[in-house]
Amino acid sequence: METIDKLSSTAEEAAEKIASVTSQATEVLGEKGEQLKELEEQLMEDARDYIREHPITSMGIALAAGFMLSQITTHTLEHRR
Repeated sequence: METIDKLSSTAEEAAEKIASVTSQATEVLGEKGEQLKELEEQLMEDARDYIREHPITSMGIALAAGFMLSQITTHTLEHRR
Protein backbone atom coordinates (compact mmCIF):
# COMPACT_ATOMS: atom_id res chain seq x y z
CA MET A 1 0.00 0.00 0.00
CA GLU A 2 2.89 2.33 0.79
CA THR A 3 4.29 1.88 -2.73
CA ILE A 4 0.93 2.80 -4.26
CA ASP A 5 0.76 5.94 -2.10
CA LYS A 6 4.27 6.95 -3.20
CA LEU A 7 3.41 6.36 -6.84
CA SER A 8 0.20 8.32 -6.45
CA SER A 9 2.04 11.20 -4.80
CA THR A 10 4.71 11.20 -7.50
CA ALA A 11 2.04 11.17 -10.21
CA GLU A 12 0.26 14.10 -8.57
CA GLU A 13 3.51 16.08 -8.37
CA ALA A 14 4.24 15.36 -12.03
CA ALA A 15 0.73 16.43 -13.02
CA GLU A 16 1.12 19.68 -11.06
CA LYS A 17 4.47 20.39 -12.73
CA ILE A 18 2.98 19.71 -16.15
CA ALA A 19 0.04 21.99 -15.40
CA SER A 20 2.42 24.72 -14.23
CA VAL A 21 4.64 24.45 -17.29
CA THR A 22 1.60 24.40 -19.57
CA SER A 23 0.22 27.50 -17.89
CA GLN A 24 3.55 29.30 -18.25
CA ALA A 25 3.82 28.29 -21.91
CA THR A 26 0.29 29.51 -22.58
CA GLU A 27 1.10 32.84 -20.97
CA VAL A 28 4.31 33.26 -22.97
CA LEU A 29 2.56 32.30 -26.22
CA GLY A 30 -0.22 34.75 -25.48
CA GLU A 31 2.32 37.53 -24.96
CA LYS A 32 4.20 36.59 -28.13
CA GLY A 33 0.92 36.48 -30.03
CA GLU A 34 0.11 40.00 -28.87
CA GLN A 35 3.57 41.20 -29.88
CA LEU A 36 3.18 39.63 -33.33
CA LYS A 37 -0.25 41.20 -33.74
CA GLU A 38 1.14 44.63 -32.82
CA LEU A 39 4.06 44.13 -35.22
CA GLU A 40 1.67 43.13 -38.01
CA GLU A 41 -0.45 46.22 -37.41
CA GLN A 42 2.65 48.44 -37.48
CA LEU A 43 3.91 46.85 -40.71
CA MET A 44 0.52 47.28 -42.36
CA GLU A 45 0.41 50.93 -41.29
CA ASP A 46 3.93 51.47 -42.64
CA ALA A 47 2.98 49.80 -45.93
CA ARG A 48 -0.12 51.98 -46.29
CA ASP A 49 1.93 55.10 -45.59
CA TYR A 50 4.53 54.08 -48.17
CA ILE A 51 1.84 53.43 -50.78
CA ARG A 52 0.25 56.84 -50.13
CA GLU A 53 3.63 58.58 -50.36
CA HIS A 54 4.90 56.61 -53.40
CA PRO A 55 1.89 55.42 -55.43
CA ILE A 56 3.71 55.00 -58.75
CA THR A 57 6.60 53.07 -57.21
CA SER A 58 4.12 50.93 -55.32
CA MET A 59 2.27 50.13 -58.54
CA GLY A 60 5.54 49.18 -60.22
CA ILE A 61 6.47 46.89 -57.35
CA ALA A 62 3.03 45.26 -57.44
CA LEU A 63 3.24 44.72 -61.21
CA ALA A 64 6.75 43.26 -60.96
CA ALA A 65 5.73 40.94 -58.13
CA GLY A 66 2.66 39.79 -60.06
CA PHE A 67 4.72 39.17 -63.19
CA MET A 68 7.33 37.19 -61.26
CA LEU A 69 4.65 35.15 -59.51
CA SER A 70 2.96 34.36 -62.82
CA GLN A 71 6.30 33.28 -64.33
CA ILE A 72 7.06 31.01 -61.39
CA THR A 73 3.57 29.52 -61.43
CA THR A 74 3.62 28.95 -65.19
CA HIS A 75 7.12 27.46 -65.04
CA THR A 76 6.13 25.12 -62.21
CA LEU A 77 2.95 23.98 -63.94
CA GLU A 78 4.80 23.30 -67.22
CA HIS A 79 7.35 21.09 -65.49
CA ARG A 80 4.69 19.01 -63.75
CA ARG A 81 3.26 17.84 -67.05
